[in-house]
Amino acid sequence: MKIIAITTPNFIECEASVIPHLLQLGVDLVHIRKPSATSEQLALLLDSLPTRCYDQLVVHDCLELANKYNLKGVHLNRRNHTIPDNFKGSVSMSCHSLEEVEIKKDMADYVFLSPIFNSISKNGYNSAFSKEELHNAMKQGTIDKKVIALGGVSLANIETVKDLGFGGAALLGDIWYRTESPDFDEYIKSLTGI
Repeated sequence: MKIIAITTPNFIECEASVIPHLLQLGVDLVHIRKPSATSEQLALLLDSLPTRCYDQLVVHDCLELANKYNLKGVHLNRRNHTIPDNFKGSVSMSCHSLEEVEIKKDMADYVFLSPIFNSISKNGYNSAFSKEELHNAMKQGTIDKKVIALGGVSLANIETVKDLGFGGAALLGDIWYRTESPDFDEYIKSLTGI
């Protein structure tokens, strides 16, 4: 099962060291999501990372940087909905309903479906699906290896994500709130070992 980390919307001091560390610990991809960042600000972050990380990075904003830095992929959203010219990497999209998954997963390499559980990082952003709905969607083939669970995912519920047939899990709050924890490495290794 694929494990994806999504950055916090705002820049934080430890990102340039945590991103390569997450990849070293077995996280498959890091999505850089900075909705209010300028291209110059994102370029500064990318320049601060080892180039070996670039083939595991996906940008949500300033998509032209994907070609400039030869990044793994772009994530299309309401702000950025066009693939950059001549881009050959992966394309992902966000979905907030099972109907949206049906439409978008054939247009992308993978899609996020959220919120699966109550969000850790967004107060009041609660699960939109019952376990029964998700189980039925798996049986019908809507949820498959191209669908990534997002929203409230943590080590406590990642086995449920796997049992529901998701191709992976995307984590935001659960990872970034733990960066200063002494058990951070073990926690990430537990996630990536699922």
